[in-house]
Amino acid sequence: MKYFSYHTHSSYCDGKGDPEEYIKEGINLGMRAIGFSSHAPLNENVPWAMKSSRVKPYLNEINRLKEVYQDEIEVYLSLELDYIPGFTKPFKSWKETLGLDYTIGSVHLVKGDSNDEFWFLDGPDTNYSEGIQKLFHGDVEQAVSAYFGQVIEMIETQKPDVIGHVDKVKMNNKGRFFEETEGWYLNLLNKTLNAFEKSDCIVEVNTRGIYKKKSPKLFPDDYFLKECCKRNISVTIGTDAHQPTELLSHFDETIKRLKQIGFKQVSVFHKGIWIKESI
Repeated sequence: MKYFSYHTHSSYCDGKGDPEEYIKEGINLGMRAIGFSSHAPLNENVPWAMKSSRVKPYLNEINRLKEVYQDEIEVYLSLELDYIPGFTKPFKSWKETLGLDYTIGSVHLVKGDSNDEFWFLDGPDTNYSEGIQKLFHGDVEQAVSAYFGQVIEMIETQKPDVIGHVDKVKMNNKGRFFEETEGWYLNLLNKTLNAFEKSDCIVEVNTRGIYKKKSPKLFPDDYFLKECCKRNISVTIGTDAHQPTELLSHFDETIKRLKQIGFKQVSVFHKGIWIKESI
């Protein structure tokens, strides 16, 4: 199969490099498609999200590049949309208003008891540990349950095309707060899998944690992926590139691992629809 990248961040949000640099690198790599998925605006205090003032220039540039490179590579327009209940606007309105080709839904910020404070899963380890203490009174199970509850609610109410790095809550855990084999944690994974089974959402197999050495495992890892294979839940691969040199990082290794698990196909976006292609 030909290479693709649907989860890509450029200088319009927290990535490095203009979109055209990514496209030229993608052509050099023999890629079939590249989709740009800048972090949608949240508020001006979230440094990794795109600023509202940048949305129109972003749309214009990606649509321009679609035309310029239409004979060399498929170029798609998307956003990575954060879901925070009662805070973020409906995904459908983003897609319809901006003419997005597809949407990636993710949870980076988890609501605690307060309406104006969130548990930030990325960044320094201190964000992770302090969030558990401050927002969930040190109750790790409550914190992780809140994360997966938000993911499930996103699947059920927002219905994005793809769910990004579904178990990213484990990234900064590093075995410090809970074991990923504990019954309560596996129960949360199974509840999330049940939600996928009832939806048309695609599971993204995100490679960034591995190649950035933030996690020894894919997002999601083997337990979740084996269940996806058993339950016939669709998957795609996302390298979550933040610079052109990361476009295909750990892509081949992930295809190999999916084959070992038993997958025969992955989902790819082509001419406006998601289709399954053999691997």
